[in-house]
Amino acid sequence: MTKINEKQVHLGVLLYGCGHHQAAWLMPDSSVERIGDISYYQSLAQLAEKGYFDAVFFADNQSFPANGSSEMPAFWFDPIVKLTAISQVTNHIGLVSTISSTFSNPFTAARQLLSLDHLTKGRVGWNLVTSMTNWEALNHSMEELPPRDKRYKKADEFAALMNKLFLSWDCNAFLHDRVERELINPANIQPFHHKGTYFKVDGPSTTPKSPQGKPVAMQAGASEQGIALAAKYADAVYSVSWNLHQAKQFRKKLDAQVQQSEDSNQYIKVFPGLVTYVGRTHEEALAKKAALDEKLPIQTALEQLSFFIQQDCSKWEIDKKVPHLPPVEEFTGPVGRYETVLEIIKDTQPTVKELLGYLNAGGGHLTLIGTPKEIVDQMEVWFEVGVADGFNLMPPTLPNSLEDFVELVVPEMQKRGIFRKQYDGHTFREHLGLTE
Repeated sequence: MTKINEKQVHLGVLLYGCGHHQAAWLMPDSSVERIGDISYYQSLAQLAEKGYFDAVFFADNQSFPANGSSEMPAFWFDPIVKLTAISQVTNHIGLVSTISSTFSNPFTAARQLLSLDHLTKGRVGWNLVTSMTNWEALNHSMEELPPRDKRYKKADEFAALMNKLFLSWDCNAFLHDRVERELINPANIQPFHHKGTYFKVDGPSTTPKSPQGKPVAMQAGASEQGIALAAKYADAVYSVSWNLHQAKQFRKKLDAQVQQSEDSNQYIKVFPGLVTYVGRTHEEALAKKAALDEKLPIQTALEQLSFFIQQDCSKWEIDKKVPHLPPVEEFTGPVGRYETVLEIIKDTQPTVKELLGYLNAGGGHLTLIGTPKEIVDQMEVWFEVGVADGFNLMPPTLPNSLEDFVELVVPEMQKRGIFRKQYDGHTFREHLGLTE
């Protein structure tokens, strides 16, 4: 008899180019020719909806250095535009866009998100980031990216202002009473006169409160400031955890920040990134990873590592041990990835080439290789100990790895009673079991 758990695993998928493995585009059956075709992203979202995923998610990068043939234009379209197109061919799946508080205009961002939320009757979420590169800053009238502390202070004000805009008025104030000749109730549509350090917005929004109350707030920063921001504003967070130890540490830090927040009783859901290589046998799964790793462009992988650790790795000897890296306390770049690199080095004492292999699909997230049973066994461990309320799938290849997950892993989860067999609600909040 199938066990039915009241608590269910949540699943999102981060759609990125033709897959998260750096060699995905080089495979003979890759979808690289289609990354500029909106029907490609629509079909991926439909596949995820077939698997009853909670949401599709788009990251973002507002620059394109194009330094060489290895640079993948994975962010070909604006995320909200892609999600709007996807909304027209799906019925249930949540739609999550990344929004940068460093570069975005809050009034415009809130109006776009609310518009899509009304269009989809409540399927929208947004992932707040502070951005990571000077290349992006140069596209936004800045000489360089502001320091992390300044970016997070701006993000705090941005998030608070977005909530004011999201909730500034309700559809009930739209009377459209022909008999009494009353169109709106102006008493319930008032400016809020926000005047802060970074933004001045009178309000209210031109778009009313969404069908789900407000779009679901996600957050992805792993630094001390990022976790503090999540504790104040997020409904759920995306996290980077290479192993169970790292996942437990993140959950502990987040819970500690929540205890210091105004709402110390809230529970914020955590979705670690998950890379899977699925086979009907363990050997088949290993072969899928090996085929990708064999085509790994070493120079591209070294460029990614250089970004993760904020130093030039191009001259490192790939068959020797990784040189000593400073502790995370001395690091000024994106902390989450750097902590993961240090954790991989601690666990495996790898050569440079071996480290690149660990990082080559998604940058050091939980990586599971094997049969559906083997993969779900490990997912259940993270789920049961409370470090993962669900996972954000990062398929090494698209659509193949996502097809493998939907066709093989999802049925195994359903058989164990830890994943839905149908959508029970419509809004993204309902999928995640969140209140307004």
